[in-house]
Amino acid sequence: MTGSTTEVPEAHRRRWWARAARAVWAYVRRAPGTYIWLGILLITTQVIRHVDTMTADRILERRSTNLHHLQVSPVRVLATSALWIAGGGWLSYFALYNIFHVPAERWLGTLRWISVAMLAHVGATYLSEGVLGWAIHRGLAAPKAVYALDYGVSYALAGVVGVLTYLIVRPWRYLYVVGVLIVYGVGVYQNRDHTGIGHLGAVLIGIACYPITRDRPGAFDPVISSRALRRRLRTR
Repeated sequence: MTGSTTEVPEAHRRRWWARAARAVWAYVRRAPGTYIWLGILLITTQVIRHVDTMTADRILERRSTNLHHLQVSPVRVLATSALWIAGGGWLSYFALYNIFHVPAERWLGTLRWISVAMLAHVGATYLSEGVLGWAIHRGLAAPKAVYALDYGVSYALAGVVGVLTYLIVRPWRYLYVVGVLIVYGVGVYQNRDHTGIGHLGAVLIGIACYPITRDRPGAFDPVISSRALRRRLRTR
């Protein structure tokens, strides 16, 4: 009798875990590029965490899209710089990727989504480093800034934030894009550096990607979605 009563809860737990695993896999496979990217970022984050400071600096310097590397090996650093996190932990980027990259990849498809992300990453990098080069030429920044560390995924993320404007139905998309521009505009005002300009430029690149969204009409209505969520919560 005792054995049968313990076997039933155990069977329920196994079925629950099996259902949960299927649900997670179904969620992940609808945005494979996002989760492959997150997996790579998890590995590189652990690498940096487990090496000494000097080794970490050497690794990141080799992948920095600074003015020097953009002159001598632009393709290599533009590709590898987007595989490392600059500022913030992996979990914070996991949340941001699920909020922005996942819906963008599902909506646009993997190829268009990664195209927007890479256009923003590359375009904003050249914009920000161009501003830095101008500042060095004008004597507003030190000459050694040509070797400054510049890496990370935030420009690509900003571009995707921008293109998501067209996923949202009118009139909410206008509120969204104004809010996004205010947030990144405040970043430029507060930081007053080339990276702030780069982030704003990345958002504008994402917004400029409207032509690739024309056959993917906006379908997200925050009002309808919030009502549906409240109904689900009440029925539980």
